[in-house]
Amino acid sequence: MNEELTAPADVSIELLRRYNVPGPRYTSYPTAPVWTDGFSTRDYEEILAASQTAVSPAPLSLYLHIPFCETLCYFCACTVVITGNHSVEEPYLALLEREIDWVAGRAGEDREVVQLHWGGGTPTYFSPDRISRLAAKLAASFRFSPHAEVGVEVDPRVTTEAHLEALRNAGFNRLSMGVQDFDPAVQKAIHRIQPFEETRALVAAARGMGFDSINMDLIYGLPLQTVDSFRSTIDDILAIGPDRLAVYSYANVPWLKKHQKLLEPQLPGDHEKFEIFLTALARFTQAGYEYIGMDHFARPDDELARARRSRTLHRNFQGYTTKAGTDLVGMGVSAIGAIGDAFVQNRRELADYRTAVERDGAATFRGFRLSFDDRVRRAVIGNLLCHGVVVVSEIELDFGIDFPRYFADSLARLAACAEDGLVEISPDEIRATPLGRIFLRNLAMAFDSYLPSQSAKPLFSKTL
Repeated sequence: MNEELTAPADVSIELLRRYNVPGPRYTSYPTAPVWTDGFSTRDYEEILAASQTAVSPAPLSLYLHIPFCETLCYFCACTVVITGNHSVEEPYLALLEREIDWVAGRAGEDREVVQLHWGGGTPTYFSPDRISRLAAKLAASFRFSPHAEVGVEVDPRVTTEAHLEALRNAGFNRLSMGVQDFDPAVQKAIHRIQPFEETRALVAAARGMGFDSINMDLIYGLPLQTVDSFRSTIDDILAIGPDRLAVYSYANVPWLKKHQKLLEPQLPGDHEKFEIFLTALARFTQAGYEYIGMDHFARPDDELARARRSRTLHRNFQGYTTKAGTDLVGMGVSAIGAIGDAFVQNRRELADYRTAVERDGAATFRGFRLSFDDRVRRAVIGNLLCHGVVVVSEIELDFGIDFPRYFADSLARLAACAEDGLVEISPDEIRATPLGRIFLRNLAMAFDSYLPSQSAKPLFSKTL
């Protein structure tokens, strides 16, 4: 069942100002700015070796990053290479194949792959033939579960039925496609013209081919957006009927992505941006979708919604997932891995990635090894973001701590959130209220021991 929604009138401008602050999205803890350079291929080998000698080695989740796009979307903060020259496909595919060989030789031939995701950039920038070739390489190099979740991000503007056929024949069963907004004025402002009919036709073709799940991404807070214009986009999305939705807050980080400065004069104000999100929250839940948290929605019978209700939901660099307890292995430029109690990341520039893979077979250059304290806080933050509740006795049992004493400072910081109606704190649990579920990033920040040392540097987008 959907939880009670909070109307816009319930949230004061003062409360928004207090909580709309820079903060992490917590796809990891500790977050990437804390990680250190100097991790080498040798360090990565040691991390993979240690993961294989565990009593029960974890199954694998694979991520491949294909960075190419034909044109730049002005809102984008991803690691992308903009080029209309498709001659880049073949040499990049060769690099991926070499890195796959390196990883497969060290990640364990017997470890089952339960999840695969291709992201970007635009994975369907590759031709259908190259998509088939890359998928075949992965299938020959790893042992996939017959029930693996195999997903890919597609751009409806460049994805053809031939692309869909190649993906489906390769075993892909999930599609995620960016929409952002269907309003023509907004599309022009963000440099992404994507007609509704074109998108609806692609979804219809995918459903006809038997894809199990289709996710659509929207962004609120884009230039020229209003509550009324976004309501029209929501109507169009509901007419298409995706299985899952991600309604992301626009991350304005011009100190990292200079092209975003082009958008700043036309961005909606903080209060209107929040009303746009609350409109989406109300409309999608009224239409039968369940609010998962952190901008995500799913149909009640979707496994994502079921996992949230059963408290088996997990969060990693691919967002919310039902595949908890996996080792995430990333391949491609800028790709991130989370193996055991360590994070690793590949080179972020294409030229550097190429040099490293050609020389070493892998391109690791930074990472992080978690301490005991990091692991405790990761568990608490993960429970908040995935389930909206932290059960005190579970954390105490798992880590052998006295929760109130260990987190005395965090609980003191949460007290203000409790006064504002965002969280309920008792000796047994910490539970986000319906309003607090909109502010989960802020609640998680109370448990982040690294934030005080990062406050002087512009690192994160605002939380709303």
